[in-house]
Amino acid sequence: MRFRFIISETFKGLSRNLVMTVSVILVSFVSLLFVGASVLLQNQISVMKGDWYDKVEVSVYMCPTSSTVAACAEGEATQEQIDAVEDLVNSDTLAPYIDEYTIESKAEAYVRFMDAYGESRIGRNATEDMMPVSFRIKLVDPEKYRVVAEQFTGRAGVERVIDQRETLDPLFVVMNRVSWITGGLAAILALTAVLLISTTIRLSAMSRSKETGIMRLVGASNLFIQLPFMLEGAIAALVGAIGSVAALWAGARYIVTDWLATELKFTAFIGTGDVLRLAPWLLLAAVILALLSSAFSLSKYTRV
Repeated sequence: MRFRFIISETFKGLSRNLVMTVSVILVSFVSLLFVGASVLLQNQISVMKGDWYDKVEVSVYMCPTSSTVAACAEGEATQEQIDAVEDLVNSDTLAPYIDEYTIESKAEAYVRFMDAYGESRIGRNATEDMMPVSFRIKLVDPEKYRVVAEQFTGRAGVERVIDQRETLDPLFVVMNRVSWITGGLAAILALTAVLLISTTIRLSAMSRSKETGIMRLVGASNLFIQLPFMLEGAIAALVGAIGSVAALWAGARYIVTDWLATELKFTAFIGTGDVLRLAPWLLLAAVILALLSSAFSLSKYTRV
């Protein structure tokens, strides 16, 4: 009987304050959409780092004939200098860091260069003798690239050491900043949702002050009186959260999986499974947020 009464009062309150209820649903939807998007963007960054960092290499370029770099002032790297670098690659000092390596000869470098720039003016003027010998080193742990790079930098005959992660890092910096901005907007909207839920519940309670007064007179507990109002906020926030999960799932399914993943095949992407794993936390956060803001609002109202 009590349960039916509480449910009846809950839906009665939702229908009486329909406009405010819709507002709570929409604010909850948008705020949790931003929260979910921020978390999924961080997941995407992790997926891309794991995928790309496994492929990147540290490249050690030996001095070519035409280099104008100060480190190559003595001219093209000699065979002794190239052998010295290879000995260092195979040394016990670097053994824990290096997974495997290859040496790219002048001829191989020329083929690669012509594949990339053969049709351009610079490609037509290039010769095999202008190409550098280089070492392509794959690391056991890509995070340790500085340890390896420092061993080769400044050695005789070495023109430059390039870590391919340096090309990728600016992209990850941009993505991280977008994620932080999204997270900041989510925090602002979450605060807006809390304030709106508190206001809505307070107005709902005030509109039914006569009924709640009678309930107090007959000895009803505070929890019994407040529970319908708290459920109003929780149901409205839950509906908004379900909408945000549905929007995130649709975005992951139709934008990421069906479009981006088919157009940009050079990297891995998150999928709908990531959204489904995030969904319970979004729903739980919506309910807890609504219950806490409602309880706080009603406790103040009760004191009045």
